[in-house]
Amino acid sequence: MRRIFLIASLLLGLLPLRAFAADAPPYLPNLWDPQHHAAKPDVSALRGLRIITEDDDPPFHFLLPDGSLSGFDVDLARAICQELQLTCSIQVRRWDLMAEALDANQADAAVASIAITPRSRRVFAFTTPYYKTPARFIARRDSNLQDISAQALKGKTIGVLAHSAHAAYLDTFFPQAQIKRYEAADALHADLRSGAIDAMFGDGIASSLWLGSADAKNCCMFKGGPYLDPAYFGEGAGIALKPGNVLIRRAIDYALAKIAEKGIYTDLYLKYFPIGFY
Repeated sequence: MRRIFLIASLLLGLLPLRAFAADAPPYLPNLWDPQHHAAKPDVSALRGLRIITEDDDPPFHFLLPDGSLSGFDVDLARAICQELQLTCSIQVRRWDLMAEALDANQADAAVASIAITPRSRRVFAFTTPYYKTPARFIARRDSNLQDISAQALKGKTIGVLAHSAHAAYLDTFFPQAQIKRYEAADALHADLRSGAIDAMFGDGIASSLWLGSADAKNCCMFKGGPYLDPAYFGEGAGIALKPGNVLIRRAIDYALAKIAEKGIYTDLYLKYFPIGFY
């Protein structure tokens, strides 16, 4: 199972991402305990890290015009290698060949925004999640919605993609809202822009990219905070490994924590997501 949301189409017509400043200071959850200082694992037995990724899901991993790899996942992989002082090789693999490459010891880790799910856990071992997939409310900038609560949204029309975890969450926790379901994101976004609905509820990452796109026309902004209930929105994305590869898992988890501690993770997050999705 690949990432649990599709966002690449939102980048069509994307303006320079910093054209629209974030409306609030960036917030990042504590994915790594800042009070926990693990000792660096002995990686002397490793000649380097052979990392595989994809190249078709911007801003996570994509090809630049000169053919070189770039993206949040790619830069994070390079930062991991630098923190561990290991030579880093990054190659493109199709999603359906990643498990085979890891199992055959042709690669050490897949840094490709792979969702941690019961299904993917049957194939891969995972590091600590390196980002979550929150749900968010979005409303027009001129909306008078301030409090995002079940009571405040009573009687309000909230748009959501049909058959989604976000729709199920609204049904459960916002039962007095008027929930309008859409089969396509384009129609949902159009109604939000026009004011035909009071707000929308959806994937935070896809929404952050849409908010920074030409299609959004600077109409809208996030309202309230992130919803991170794993029962609805998953455990997040992890770096996938061959099951049983304890040394590499410990080494990468150590590197991720150090990258976060040094502020490198935040820098990468803001580089690729200037309109933060949390």
